[in-house]
Amino acid sequence: MTLSLPDFSAQVKNGYVSDTILQQFRGFVFSYYHEFGRHDMIWRHTKDPYLITVSEIMLQQTQVSRVETVYPKFISLFPTAEALARASEADVLSAWQGMGYNRRALSLQKLCRIIVNEYSGVFPKTPDELIKLPGLGPATSCSIAAFAFNQPVVFIETNIRRIFIHCFFRGRSEVDDSEIFPLVKAALPENPREWYWALMDIGSAMKQSVENPNRKSRQYVKQSAFEGSNRQLRGNVLKKMLEVKEADAASVATALVGEEAVKNILETMEKEGFFVCDTAGVYRVKGRDSKDR
Repeated sequence: MTLSLPDFSAQVKNGYVSDTILQQFRGFVFSYYHEFGRHDMIWRHTKDPYLITVSEIMLQQTQVSRVETVYPKFISLFPTAEALARASEADVLSAWQGMGYNRRALSLQKLCRIIVNEYSGVFPKTPDELIKLPGLGPATSCSIAAFAFNQPVVFIETNIRRIFIHCFFRGRSEVDDSEIFPLVKAALPENPREWYWALMDIGSAMKQSVENPNRKSRQYVKQSAFEGSNRQLRGNVLKKMLEVKEADAASVATALVGEEAVKNILETMEKEGFFVCDTAGVYRVKGRDSKDR
């Protein structure tokens, strides 16, 4: 479907627009959402802050289609924060396979352990409290507050930035988030949960019909290529370690690439909490017993 979006850029005066323009903008966004929104995404059918936190962390830098594949299995294995907190790191990392950015899995588990041990299993409701938890930045803290608790928070993420630049700053370049933020705040209606779903859905749909407006953002950073990257090698090392249970650097290197590169990655990932290493230089995934074959 070709998406035709309104252009309100001429109506922006001193960083603001009239209430009439805001009403028109909301009407357009909600009209699209009610007809074409992604209403079938299963994390939108819960208000459980744990389940929403899992989905929001998974959706960081990962395509929705991939999350839709991994998320159901993950929450069936770990249906509560308590279950994830009790699990071994090895089991959590195994369930996370296919998602990439594996540090998120460990951060999510650390978050759940803090929720269980320090918050009596109750998630905080405000971004100021949520952002203190591992793996949650400003946007994710706000999105959890909005989707789990319907809090009237104001935040910008890639899809929100895309639609606001295209509708209010068309023809501009080097648009700063500080210019977008007042408009996001002014446009916020009474139901933040549904509003942010709608913005994200239309922002995502724009990728099919509009040249990426985010390139006009001062905050835009082009993602580096995955093929041949250190990130790809880290993922391959973890995958191999989950398969073999334990190995030294030379064994992993034989299956992958040069020993020095693998050795550096194993040492780094040990420090990050992925692996443990014994005095003989044999690594295994943290939480997995050496006799666990």
